[in-house]
Amino acid sequence: MRIRKKENMASKNTFSQFFSRDKTFRPKKRFEPGTMKFNLHKQANASLNSGIDLKEVVKLPPGEDMNDWIAVHVVDFFNRINLLYGTVCEYCTEQTCPTMSGGPKYEYHWCDGQTYKKPTALPAPNYIALLMEWVEAQINDENIFPVKVGVPFPKTFLPTVKKVLSRLFRVFVHVYIHHFDKMVALGAEAHVNTCYKHFYYFVTEYNLVDKKELEPLRDMTAKICH
Repeated sequence: MRIRKKENMASKNTFSQFFSRDKTFRPKKRFEPGTMKFNLHKQANASLNSGIDLKEVVKLPPGEDMNDWIAVHVVDFFNRINLLYGTVCEYCTEQTCPTMSGGPKYEYHWCDGQTYKKPTALPAPNYIALLMEWVEAQINDENIFPVKVGVPFPKTFLPTVKKVLSRLFRVFVHVYIHHFDKMVALGAEAHVNTCYKHFYYFVTEYNLVDKKELEPLRDMTAKICH
């Protein structure tokens, strides 16, 4: 996939267009029109595309349910990170990325408690494929992410969300450290940075990712997330 360079890449129009593309690493998760979560999804995207302060965008709108707000964002982040990785996945191979790493100090091993019962070193594309498949299974499970009005969120919801977001963050780590040059060449730098800032402000606003997980991108975060 190639993204044409355009002036003012951070504008709301190009940002919206970039994240409405259908070329993704895995199929996009969509909300059913007319549902409460679809309306929240549209509200969140409208705020994001309006160009207002991202720190303000992540705050819970008055009268909305916290769990619904978090659930909608988890799905949106899955779709966006899915798309970001989809733009560089052809460059992320078992040969170029034999480990799922974030530079020399950080390496991630996969464990899902089923096929991989112990943390296992895998090439980055294999790790990310399993990660995205696992995340998709979580957000499609209505026992964890209920979609019907009146169905309560389970006690496992927030712990699952924290695990999902921590794992999705690792895709940011790998893309930024090992493939950011490709993002720049494709003209997607501003989009990646905006997506990351939105993700970072959201997870820190609601304490959804442990600080030690955020450590690999600490220096970059300090520069772009003021």
